[in-house]
Amino acid sequence: MTMTALAPTPEDLNQQMIDAIAGARPVGTRDPRILDAVRRVPRHAFVPGANLADAYNPDLAVITKRAPGGAALSCASVPSLVAAMLEQLDVRDGHRVFEAGAGTGWNAALLATLAGPGGQVSTIDIDPGISAEAAANLERAGFTSVHVSTGDAGEGIPEHAPYDRAIITIGSLDIPPAWFAQLTPGARLVVPLRWRGQTQSVALVLGQDGIFRSDSVFLCGFVPMIGQGWEHSSALDTDDLVRLYWDADQDISPGLLSGVLDGPETRADSGVTVGPEESLDPIWLRATATDPAVCRISADPAAVASGLCTPVIKSRTMALAEGDSIAYLIAEHLQAPERGARLGAIGHGPHGASLAERLCRHVTDWGADRTAKPSITIYPAGSASRTAAAHVISREHCEMTVTY
Repeated sequence: MTMTALAPTPEDLNQQMIDAIAGARPVGTRDPRILDAVRRVPRHAFVPGANLADAYNPDLAVITKRAPGGAALSCASVPSLVAAMLEQLDVRDGHRVFEAGAGTGWNAALLATLAGPGGQVSTIDIDPGISAEAAANLERAGFTSVHVSTGDAGEGIPEHAPYDRAIITIGSLDIPPAWFAQLTPGARLVVPLRWRGQTQSVALVLGQDGIFRSDSVFLCGFVPMIGQGWEHSSALDTDDLVRLYWDADQDISPGLLSGVLDGPETRADSGVTVGPEESLDPIWLRATATDPAVCRISADPAAVASGLCTPVIKSRTMALAEGDSIAYLIAEHLQAPERGARLGAIGHGPHGASLAERLCRHVTDWGADRTAKPSITIYPAGSASRTAAAHVISREHCEMTVTY
């Protein structure tokens, strides 16, 4: 007689997800308070359109709304990333918490569990359909005390301020005034902050002087906030196979770079090798501390196949753009018995060779101390340039510095 295996229950799948979150690196958490909150808040109740396997997949973001072109507009974020950001946030009993980006309501339910009955969670989304769905999910799951609003997350929710904690679950290019004003001194803000083409989950503490200072940073990816037009992009070739991405405060003129890849290339070797599992993003992050030319390049597979552009990662690679010249990061894969890759750069344009050498110096600076951690400071707009000696990255509402 053949016995039919019983399908795993939601509780079984939730425990498997918790075990994966606890073992996940570099993101995830072993914080027992957060793991217990994940255990108590069933994720499948907040993604009713997903099957159980997807609902409890620790590495899957469940897309809940897409734009007509297919781009994700809202999702239930990857559970291991959610847990890692909650560890950065450090919500405690009685805290008042602001969340930007209501999503499915799962994160708000976790926040409410961590804040306890004496705390208060307020979440907001600009899309009324998304906020309505989050409110319905929360009510159905028994989290009736969470305040759900519809509106611009950049305005905060002043009627429920001040807040002890704030978490932004949508990619942001700026820190608007409300996020300064509605937090108490000593409060923590966790935000997926994007600059120079890369996004980092940054945990910030608001000082008595009204300045945010980071105490942890890790690479992440999020659906971008609507209405922040600070990042620009332009094709570098006539077929739009290679694109450049840069910030509005950078002195980059796409017209000067049009067709630059058609000219001769210059290669430079950093002499630095990386392991097969080693991330290259810390090189990119470190370079933003000092170099105003850091940006991002992406290449269609057809551009790589033809040799027009061969960046180390097709969809997102660090580049330097200055005037009529550009350089980008490349990797030469090592043959057995060695493993990994040797890093270098390709430059194009009249000053491509010097830019390629400059990019390689960023690689060697990182290679000399691969464990170095950045300190990120966020100032209200106009104040960093008066007080900071470091390179200042400007936004509409804030300025930031990155130091090592």
